[in-house]
Amino acid sequence: MAVDLLLGLQWGDEGKGKIVDYLTKDYNIIARFQGGPNAGHTLEFDGIKHVLHTIPSGIFHKDAVNIVGNGVVIDPVIFQKEIQALAKFDLDFTKSLLISRKAHIILPTHRLLDAASETSKGKAKIGSTLKGIGPTYMDKTGRNGLRIGDLEFDNWKEKYRQLANKHQALIEFYNVDVQYNLKELESEFFEAIESIKSLKFIDSEEYLHQAQVDKKTILAEGAQGSLLDIDFGTYPFVTSSNTTAAGACTGLGIAPNKIKKVFGIFKAYTTRVGSGPFPTELFDADGARMAKVGNEFGATTGRPRRCGWLDLVALKYAVQINGVTELMMMKSDVLSGFKTLKVCTAYNYNGKEIQHLPYNIEAENLEPIYKEFKGWKEDISKHSNFDNLPQTLKDYIKFIEDELKVPIKIVSVGPDRKETILR
Repeated sequence: MAVDLLLGLQWGDEGKGKIVDYLTKDYNIIARFQGGPNAGHTLEFDGIKHVLHTIPSGIFHKDAVNIVGNGVVIDPVIFQKEIQALAKFDLDFTKSLLISRKAHIILPTHRLLDAASETSKGKAKIGSTLKGIGPTYMDKTGRNGLRIGDLEFDNWKEKYRQLANKHQALIEFYNVDVQYNLKELESEFFEAIESIKSLKFIDSEEYLHQAQVDKKTILAEGAQGSLLDIDFGTYPFVTSSNTTAAGACTGLGIAPNKIKKVFGIFKAYTTRVGSGPFPTELFDADGARMAKVGNEFGATTGRPRRCGWLDLVALKYAVQINGVTELMMMKSDVLSGFKTLKVCTAYNYNGKEIQHLPYNIEAENLEPIYKEFKGWKEDISKHSNFDNLPQTLKDYIKFIEDELKVPIKIVSVGPDRKETILR
C-alpha cells in the first residue's frame, strides 16, 4: 500500500494540523516525520481549539494510530504536558500513540545551549524558538545524541550525564549571561522521562513496512514548511531538519517509490515568523489587516507573524522540489473585504526579471513583480459548496492552479474542521 504525504509549502503555519485532522478518517496511521516542539499544529472543532507540538494531528480519531517517527526530536517535558492536556478527552495513548526508538531526545541543556548560542549572535540571530531543536539535531549528526531506545537500557543516565556535561562546557564557552538551575530542570526532565516510558516504543521503519504489507493506509505528516528546509530553505534562516518530501523517507524509513500522493498546503497569502528574507512582506495597513483578521501569532511561541501577498515564485519552487500532486489553500476567508489582491508572479532580480527562486532573496537583491486581482466583500466562512463562492475568489484560485499546474482540491474558509470545502 502506498503512503501519502502532507507538508507545508511556505514558511510554516500553513494549517497542516487542521487538514491532517480533516483527512484522518481516510487513514489507519498518521506518522509525523520531522521537527520537534517548535511546531504548533492547530485543530479546531466542537468549539474547542487544540494546539499540538509533537503528537501527530490524527490523535483525536480513536481508530487511528499516531506515530512519532525517527526524524522527530522529542522534549519529554513538553510531550508530557501535551498528554496531560489531552487527558480529559479519554484517549487511549497506549494504543493510539507510538514512538520510534530512533527518535532523539531534547535535553534541558539543549534548550540552554540554544539560548546561549542565539544570545551570542546579537543582531545576527536567526529567530530560533529556543526549544533546543538545533542543538539536538547537531548532536544527532555529531553522533552524540540520546535516543528514545536508550531509555530501555540501564545505562541511559550515564549517557545523559556525559552529554549534559559537554553542553555545560559549551554554554560557558559562549560567555553570555544565561541564568539557569540545572537541578530544577533535571528534576522535571526525569519525571517526564518516566511518563514517556509508559508509552509504547517501536522500531517504526519495520512497523510501517509491515503496515504497508497489511494494506494499511498511511499519511505522513510534516512540520514547519518547505521554505524552512535545512537544504532548500532560506538558509541560514531555516529549521534544522528536512521539511520537504525527502524528509518523509529519512524521517520514517519509507522508500521513495512508496510515496503516492503529495498534499501541499499553502495560505492564500504568505506569512513568516522570526528573522529571514520575505520578498512580499507588507508594512502597511493591508499587512496589519491580514495579521489581525488571520490572528497571525505563532501557535508555539506566540510571536506575531509577518504578513504579505502570495508569493507564487516561492510557491512554484516548493511544488517543484516536493513533487506536489494536490494543493490545499488555507485561510481564504482572511482575504474577504480586500478591494484589491496582489500575487507575486516574478522577481526583478538585480535588474533582470526572473521567475525562479534565486540563491539569495534578500531585499537588496530583488523586488517582487505583482499581478492584481479584484477582491470579494462577502463573508465566505459559512459556505460549504465551491460553486457558491464569489466569482472573484474562484478566479483567484483558477489563476493559481493554472500557474502551478496542480489542482487545488481543498479550500479552507475558516479555522473549524467543518469550514472546509472539498472540491
